[in-house]
Amino acid sequence: MFKNIIVAIDGPAGSGKSTSAKLVAQKLGFLYIDTGAMYRAITLLSLKKKLQDKKKIVELAEKTDLQLIFDKGNTEVIADGVNITGEIRSHEVNAKVSEISRIEGVRKALVKKQRKYALKHAGIVMEGRDIGTIVFPDADVKIFLTAGLDQRVERRTKDYESSGIKIPVENIKENLIKRDRIDSTREISPLTKAPDAVEIDTSFVTIEEQVELILNEVRKKEKFSKSS
Repeated sequence: MFKNIIVAIDGPAGSGKSTSAKLVAQKLGFLYIDTGAMYRAITLLSLKKKLQDKKKIVELAEKTDLQLIFDKGNTEVIADGVNITGEIRSHEVNAKVSEISRIEGVRKALVKKQRKYALKHAGIVMEGRDIGTIVFPDADVKIFLTAGLDQRVERRTKDYESSGIKIPVENIKENLIKRDRIDSTREISPLTKAPDAVEIDTSFVTIEEQVELILNEVRKKEKFSKSS
């Protein structure tokens, strides 16, 4: 059951998208696609190459061979044959990714790659910021996750700590506020809730509970499909 379904999960940084999407994909036996990892990869590569010109960054996004390998709960990111998984979650990338993501050509290039992934698989769970509005506006199930700023700061702080990275809480909060502003106000594919998306506030909800809430929406879709 639950075949040929696209589950789109959107929301701001720290809302629980990645963790929820991974678990939902595992439970459904679907392909999990972390679109944020793709934008992080291009951001990392542009930083390494010290690219400032937007045209060169767009060209980088178009030509880079990005492979996402989801295995045992983790996503490995391969760029032109090189595993860059351990580098894309750095504070430097976090501070720059929203600026790179707002470049129209970069978004067009990566959306094209994201759609190609979906064409190869019967069931997918894709998470990001414009999945339900731009990438797959006709997705079968659309979820928009939200959470209070303090809860998101706490989660991101724990993420850094678990990786052995110490970043002042004030810096993390400032970065999230900046990313929220850029992501929600950019002209191209802004972070916004699709009219038909189900909104879930994860501020005081456990991961298990929010995964079950998402799965319930998938079950509703499956029941509707069988009855129609």
